[in-house]
Amino acid sequence: MKRFGDLIYSPEKASGEAISKVETHTPKIEAPEKVKANEPFEIKVTVGPHPNQVAHSIRFIKVYFEEEGRGFNPVHIATIYLEPEYAEPKLTLTVKLKKSGVLYAIEYCNLHGLWEARKEIKVE
Repeated sequence: MKRFGDLIYSPEKASGEAISKVETHTPKIEAPEKVKANEPFEIKVTVGPHPNQVAHSIRFIKVYFEEEGRGFNPVHIATIYLEPEYAEPKLTLTVKLKKSGVLYAIEYCNLHGLWEARKEIKVE
């Protein structure tokens, strides 16, 4: 039996048929590499280009943060649910961080499963 984390695809873990889905399914995180503690900054997460039909679409995007020194990680930052044909897989958030860590974006495609991206953010 696989661990749940083993079911999440990423560019590093993709093999077989999944390799052809990396570009269209891996979330893209746009965020600064360095930020000031407790000062708001913007994060953008996009997926695609990807079909947006009932039969094949991105159904949600979740954002988590693994904070350095925190006893229990990750911290859930946001979840957006997407309705096929109406909502595009794009998300913009304004966040504040106290400590450095790793930002994770996870998306779910109803045909090709869960896909992950991550980005390290340094807090000064």
